[in-house]
Amino acid sequence: MRAVVYRETGPSSVLTLVERELPEPGPGEVRIRLVRAGVNPTDWKFRTGTMNGHDEVTPGQDGAGVVDAVGPDVEGFGVGDRVWTMLAQHGRAHGTAAEHTVQPVEHVVHLPGDASYDLGASLGVPAVTAHRALTCGWIGPRRLGPGALAGRTVLIAGGAGAVGNAAIQLARWSDATVITTVSSQEKAELARAAGADHAIDYTAGDTAARILELAPDGVDHVVEVAPAVNVDLDIEVLKVHGTLAIYANNGGEDMTVPLRAAFSKNLRFQFIILYTLDRGLLAAAAEDVYAAVEVGALRVGEDAGLPVHHFALEETAAAHDAVQDGLVGKALLDIAVD
Repeated sequence: MRAVVYRETGPSSVLTLVERELPEPGPGEVRIRLVRAGVNPTDWKFRTGTMNGHDEVTPGQDGAGVVDAVGPDVEGFGVGDRVWTMLAQHGRAHGTAAEHTVQPVEHVVHLPGDASYDLGASLGVPAVTAHRALTCGWIGPRRLGPGALAGRTVLIAGGAGAVGNAAIQLARWSDATVITTVSSQEKAELARAAGADHAIDYTAGDTAARILELAPDGVDHVVEVAPAVNVDLDIEVLKVHGTLAIYANNGGEDMTVPLRAAFSKNLRFQFIILYTLDRGLLAAAAEDVYAAVEVGALRVGEDAGLPVHHFALEETAAAHDAVQDGLVGKALLDIAVD
């Protein structure tokens, strides 16, 4: 099979296309013939920083395709099943930038029959992160769906990004009012296409004042991509007992929190990374994401606010560079014909 690998960390030039033997699934694993693979910021960040003890790494956490082999002791999956992956390269040498990948069943989710492989390969990191970001402030069942966020107002920073897009769609599916911040009119249009009720250009005017005009009592929940630069704004616009969910470090590595302001509102700060997330939370996210996809509440494409950019497998380096350079939309590797 063809696979993209790197044997040392560094720029995208360390990525090479090679031929490798077809892997066989072990107990509790399935092999997937991949049709699409998603490219996320975490892919280029891993490539530049760590090998995790492996001699050779195939990048890629997300992908979609068809199960073509099943290992011993596997239940719930069979040859021919359409599926998507999450955390495919976590703790393993080989992810989804390849024609086949072998995955434990806990990292594999069924893809509803009418959902595209483009959508399936776009779910993993963005949708599961968005799910956790929207549910982390709850006491009780951490689930999304119609009515789950009714009466709540959610502020989503960076609504034109992949996680922001998924968060908008999942929040609207759950009946929240969604406000998002963006950096241009083009991105505002994408956020509205995703379902945002209000899109605010944070480069013009008093962003906090504009948010509070829309939500005079404050917002219930913030999904934050750039906490180092936005924490003061977030605290200002959050309600008492609100939650600030932080999933990235865009804009700086260090965050200074005004303690008295945070204390006075009894705020909750929740930091999010998928790689150490409890398995039960991952499973709950997978179930809710499946349900959202099944009813058409999660989509990709220009009309869903997430333009799709296709790259051939041999163009993986270019896809990594595009994502690193701030590509607006979703980068996908075309690995096989649908």
